Amino acid sequence: MIDVIIVILFVTIAASLGFGSIDLLPDSALASVTNIEALRWIIGSFTAIIGLAVGLTAQTSYRRLEKQTQETPIEVILTRSVGLAIGLLIANLMLAPIFLFPIPEQLSFIKPLTAILGSVIFGFLGVTLADTHGRTFLRLINPNSMESILVAEGTLKSATTKVLDTSCIIDGRIEELLNTGFIEGQMIIPQFVLQELQNLADTANDQKRVRGRRGLDILKRMQQEYPERIVINRSDYDDIYTVDAKLVRFTQDINGVLLTNDYNLNKVADLQKVSVLNINDLAQAMRPIYLPGDTLELKILKQGKEPEQGVGYLQDGTMVVVEEGQEYVGGELPVVVTSALQTSAGRMIFAKPETSVIA
Repeated sequence: MIDVIIVILFVTIAASLGFGSIDLLPDSALASVTNIEALRWIIGSFTAIIGLAVGLTAQTSYRRLEKQTQETPIEVILTRSVGLAIGLLIANLMLAPIFLFPIPEQLSFIKPLTAILGSVIFGFLGVTLADTHGRTFLRLINPNSMESILVAEGTLKSATTKVLDTSCIIDGRIEELLNTGFIEGQMIIPQFVLQELQNLADTANDQKRVRGRRGLDILKRMQQEYPERIVINRSDYDDIYTVDAKLVRFTQDINGVLLTNDYNLNKVADLQKVSVLNINDLAQAMRPIYLPGDTLELKILKQGKEPEQGVGYLQDGTMVVVEEGQEYVGGELPVVVTSALQTSAGRMIFAKPETSVIA
């Protein structure tokens, strides 16, 4: 209903303005018009069409603003309102003496211009500070809130800062994890990691140069997408010469979590009691589990070690050995899982063509 009201309101206002605008024309212009009433209706109809377009735009903007307001938490709306009010109050208090200064009449526009500019700047500053320190402000107002109680007793903890390893950045999967929202908290890239990426990008080895440039491109995209979460830290350790040792030391110093996919660095960090999140462990945990009897579509890529065996691979790289699958090499067919085996090299799945199982 509100949408119709907004559109009708704009159409009515625009039509009224067009209908009454005839009276603003000089008499000399009206003297050449034979039918003033017809001209009123023509201009009114034209402005009504313009009002319809503006009304539809206003209605769309209203719905977009309404949706954004509904999705914004109430504490954010409250703190932004308080921040805006405080910012405008400070602006008026600071700018009040300006209006007492004797200013020439030719420069009288400076006062309202300064007032508008100061109000916009301090209002925006108040909203920005509210976004940054809003939760702290709410705790001061209501120290007995559930969040404050949980923080005080240690039940509720803020997200731990993550330290990114060079291999983790080059790998690229961290960018997808950020986009999905599964990783929270700040991401710190130490200066020595950035330097290692630059050294790789400048090396004469083609493969290393491609990896280094890929890492820099991924890091740039993440920083553009999440400027408040991706932080470059300039800390360094002159007494430590390897990047891995510096990473472990830096993570210890900030009490953070090391994010990597380097197996050896993971083990070294574990030995030194540093918390580690390994991207490969996450990928392993997220692999689909196939139980005996499950059916899947598989392309047979090559022959197996044993006679009549065919070998294919799932999208995550898991090897599937298909009994009686040699004759299907190069083709795609439905297979039924018979068993799965977990080895030190990874996981293997054994299957048979669905036709042979049915037979």
